[in-house]
Amino acid sequence: MKVGFLGLGAMGSGMATRLVGGGHDVWVWNRSPGPAEELTRRGAKRVEKPEQAFAGDAVITMLSDDDAVRDVVLAGDILKRAPNKNLVHVVMSTISVGFARELERAHGEAGLAYVAAPVAGRPDVAAAGRLNIIAAGPPAAIERIRPLFDLMGQKTWIMGAGPHKANVAKLAMNFMLGAAIEAMAEAAALAERYDIDPARVMELATGTLFAAPAYAIYSALILKGEFKPGFKLTLGLKDIRLALAAGEAGGVPLPFASVVRDSLIDAIGHGDAEKDWSAIALVARRRAALDAGGGSARAG
Repeated sequence: MKVGFLGLGAMGSGMATRLVGGGHDVWVWNRSPGPAEELTRRGAKRVEKPEQAFAGDAVITMLSDDDAVRDVVLAGDILKRAPNKNLVHVVMSTISVGFARELERAHGEAGLAYVAAPVAGRPDVAAAGRLNIIAAGPPAAIERIRPLFDLMGQKTWIMGAGPHKANVAKLAMNFMLGAAIEAMAEAAALAERYDIDPARVMELATGTLFAAPAYAIYSALILKGEFKPGFKLTLGLKDIRLALAAGEAGGVPLPFASVVRDSLIDAIGHGDAEKDWSAIALVARRRAALDAGGGSARAG
């Protein structure tokens, strides 16, 4: 299958590499040339303009946010000028529900099949082809590109025929994940304040009531305390804001999302914008008056 791929960030590079390794003819584009050049060394072909990627059987967009997708995909009537009207365009970015609906209308006017398929997973999971893909769109279009999903992910979860439904589901997932990180950060601070090793509490949690991948992965990141970029705080803030916007538009209050948003803003305000979003653990430590070296005055 001839596949265009737009956006080769930490996630996109791993996903595109999976498609190349699966034997597909992959045409890549990225705003900065470095990642595209790396993919060409692995067997992909580089295109100079994003519209050139719309000449195959499918094109996948994995850009950072609404503005990036708008600038690349909606600028210059790329959709209407696509040379192959039978292709399927798959937007795998995490975008707002409102913009997802706008993309539905734009693809309808251009006569192109549109599938929304944001993913759950970190860059290492993308590189291993173990993502969970949250898809929505015309059933026939999803079936046409399912072989691509099977290379990039371990399972595809279908949310319905309206593409925006996948974006709602993804934002709901990231809201729950952000709330879980906030809860673990606060629990770790509480344990440390009472001279209990937070690692023991997290071991208890992940070995009993919270035996789930998210808790295992993020509790380890919180305890390690390095917060190397995986999913940046700025991207986490973007997604929580999108969840809040979707809730407001749908008349659904999300009070816990507001707490997570404020913690992310606090972390960014303290210079942690480039760290993994598990660095909101540093916010919980500051609130509890615990210093970086293991805490100040503690409760008995």
